[in-house]
Amino acid sequence: MAFRRIIWIVLDSVGIGEMPDAADYGDVGSDTLGNLARLRPLDLPNLCRLGLANIRPFEGLAPDAAPLGCYGRCATTSPGKDTTTGHWEMVGIHLAKPFPLYPHGFPPEVMDEFERQIGRKTLGNVPASGTEIIRELGEEHMRTGYPIIYTSADSVFQIAAHEEVIPVPELYRMCEIARGILRGPHEVGRVIARPFIGVPGAFTRTANRHDYAVPPPAGMLLDKLAEAGVPVVSIGKIHDIYLGRGISRVEKTKSNAEGMAKVLDAAASCAGGLIFANFVDFDMLYGHRNDSEGYAKALEAVDRWLPALLDRLAPDDLLILTADHGCDPTTPSTDHSREYVPLLVYSKTARRGVDLGTRSTLADMGQTVAGNFQVQIEKGESFLSLIV
Repeated sequence: MAFRRIIWIVLDSVGIGEMPDAADYGDVGSDTLGNLARLRPLDLPNLCRLGLANIRPFEGLAPDAAPLGCYGRCATTSPGKDTTTGHWEMVGIHLAKPFPLYPHGFPPEVMDEFERQIGRKTLGNVPASGTEIIRELGEEHMRTGYPIIYTSADSVFQIAAHEEVIPVPELYRMCEIARGILRGPHEVGRVIARPFIGVPGAFTRTANRHDYAVPPPAGMLLDKLAEAGVPVVSIGKIHDIYLGRGISRVEKTKSNAEGMAKVLDAAASCAGGLIFANFVDFDMLYGHRNDSEGYAKALEAVDRWLPALLDRLAPDDLLILTADHGCDPTTPSTDHSREYVPLLVYSKTARRGVDLGTRSTLADMGQTVAGNFQVQIEKGESFLSLIV
């Protein structure tokens, strides 16, 4: 192995510019990081030291004359622009067709059967922000006991319920019922439990969220690592995206800050293998809410944290920083956006300043991880030989 341990961090939705087919998705002009940089100065010295501004020009961010890392960008080959599509492609799965979306809510054949099986009516069944829909329908939910159903720009069926009205185990049971119904043409990427607490006017979502994803096809990266006895630590929603397959240790998180802390803890306690993390606040808290300032501050918080991680790395560690899609908070849309994602790769013993170019698929990252641990996945071209 070139590296004893790989730390792979997905900065959820930090895209760096529209892909050539962005018009097919209504995303012309989307440029998550670029538009943020145009909107206000970004203080990202450590990311730029790794080579972020060498990937392409960003207003106010100067390319480093001798970057510490290797840099490039990745395109998404699969159709779609959601969490499952991006993360699946990273581990070697190319989708033939996108997961279904429901901009007008779910059809009667889904909702009627769902209500029949749970023995209750439902509220909502519209695309909505999770915080907005519980503010709008939370009081009626408490009065009637009907769960709130909503979707988003992702391929998701979300069920929101007050924990004192529908206890969390019952909410999870409803999600399992929905997952069983949503097959075939209605096989959404994820069914998500969204419990909340509080009183009307002051509802807050709890940390008891749980995702029920479609099982990934066999043979993806985490399967191969498990077969080879390579330990995998999941931080954030990674476990839910892959249904726990191939994962030996699970660390749930409530925020980017907790994710950063748990990455440092894992770096201190895990002797080898893959540490795979997702920092979701960019997408969940800021991109989908068009909160440009919150998004920018979250990027700067990760940048301030980065030196602590780099100091924790051993000579035979490899760090990969990337994203799964875009979610430009500066555009009128609150949807994900079809964008290239950054690729930053660093090790104290790897080559520096290598331009990895535009990679044709996110699976190139997965193939690189696979090759390091002496396994192989179906898709992707490793760039391991370019950096060692």
